[in-house]
Amino acid sequence: MVSGIGEGESTVASVVTAAQGRVVDQVALEDAVRLLLRSVDDPEREGLIETPRRVVKALWEMTRGYNDDPAVLLSKTFNEPCDEMIVVSGIAFTSLCEHHLLPFTGTVDIGYIPGKVVGLSKLARLVDCFSRRLQIQERMTSQIADAIGEHLTPKGVAVVVRGRHACMSCRGVRKSEAVMVTSAMRGRLIEDASARAEFLALCRTL
Repeated sequence: MVSGIGEGESTVASVVTAAQGRVVDQVALEDAVRLLLRSVDDPEREGLIETPRRVVKALWEMTRGYNDDPAVLLSKTFNEPCDEMIVVSGIAFTSLCEHHLLPFTGTVDIGYIPGKVVGLSKLARLVDCFSRRLQIQERMTSQIADAIGEHLTPKGVAVVVRGRHACMSCRGVRKSEAVMVTSAMRGRLIEDASARAEFLALCRTL
């Protein structure tokens, strides 16, 4: 877990433990942000004086998924007889593009044929686990599907992610309405066209 400092607190105790147990110097991180700010504005003016600390704190908060273990999140299961597809649609997420450190946001649709049945909230937590990291959407999609496949031993898994990327909307080509869609299919959802069609139909209606 990140053990940083709160609003208005001193940064004297600067050595902290960040994501994945990394020991970092918070003051050095804030100085790096201050140096970046200096390239475009005066980091000592009133509106920016607290910005370095806020940026470091926000980065840690937005990447706290590194501290989550998918095996733990999906460890509580139910021995409920079920051989029909389970679909959870529209799980909202915010992630950080690892190329520009700009956010991308959207929704995740998950379908699986159990295997083991897991609580609804655990799938949302799994999305948070992988989205709250430095990411690309393609990898995040596969990681969610692979984690479900590994820990719930389903007969099939499908994940569809729809995302809008700030790195495309506020810079570069500046196409704000573009939506990226990625998918990952495993097991019966690859092999059985009717199962795949059922999943996609359910995603459209939910």
